[in-house]
Amino acid sequence: MDAGKAGQSLKTHCSAQRPDVCRWLSPFILSCCVYFCLWISEDQPSWVAALVKCLPILGLAGFLWVVCPGGGYSWLLQGALLCSAVGDACLIWPGAFLLGMATFATTHLLYIWAFGFSPLQPGLLLLIILASGPYLSLVLQHLEPDMGLPVAAYGLILMAMLWRGLARGGSAGWGALLFTLSDGMLAWDTFVQPLPHARLVVMTTYYAAQLLITLSALRSQMAKTD
Repeated sequence: MDAGKAGQSLKTHCSAQRPDVCRWLSPFILSCCVYFCLWISEDQPSWVAALVKCLPILGLAGFLWVVCPGGGYSWLLQGALLCSAVGDACLIWPGAFLLGMATFATTHLLYIWAFGFSPLQPGLLLLIILASGPYLSLVLQHLEPDMGLPVAAYGLILMAMLWRGLARGGSAGWGALLFTLSDGMLAWDTFVQPLPHARLVVMTTYYAAQLLITLSALRSQMAKTD
C-alpha cells in the first residue's frame, strides 16, 4: 500500500468510526463535567465522592469495551482503567492511600505491558531518569521512613511507564507524559508543600492523560485493520 492509498484508507476508517467514537465518549465527557461542577470537598470522604471521581474512568473502560472490543492491547488498557478506578476510590480516604498507590502501580504495569518494548530506546530511559530522578529524590526527603520504599518503587514504575509510552508515541506518549506530570504535582502537593489549585491541575491532567491513552487503542485497531 503506497502512501496515498494508506492515507485515504486511514481517513475513510476514521470517518466511519467518528460517530461511534463521539457517542461512546459522551459518558466520559459528561461525568467529567459532573465531577468538576460538583467539586465535592476532599474533607468529606464518602462513597458518593468516590463514585463521582471514578465515573469518568469507568466511562473510558466502557468506551473501549464497545468501540475496541477485541485485541490484547484494548484488554490491557481496560484492566488498567479498572485498576485506576479502584485507586481513585481508595485515595478518597486517607487511610487507604497505600492501597490506592498499589492499585495505580498495577495500572502503570498494565500500561507498560500494553505499550510493549519495541522499539526499546534505552537512551530515552536514560533521559527520563536524569530528568525525573532528582525530583523523586527531593520528594523522598520529605517522607516518613515507612513511606520511602513504597513511594520510591511507585516512582520507578511511573518512570518506566513514561519511557514505554513515549517510545510508543502518538496519543499514548502524550497521555503517559500528562499522567507523569499529574502524579508529580500530586506528590509535591501531598508530601512537600501545598500548591495553589493543585487538585484542579492534577485532576485535569489525569483525566486528559487517561483519555489520550485510551484513544491510542484506536490507532492500534486501525493498524491491524490496514
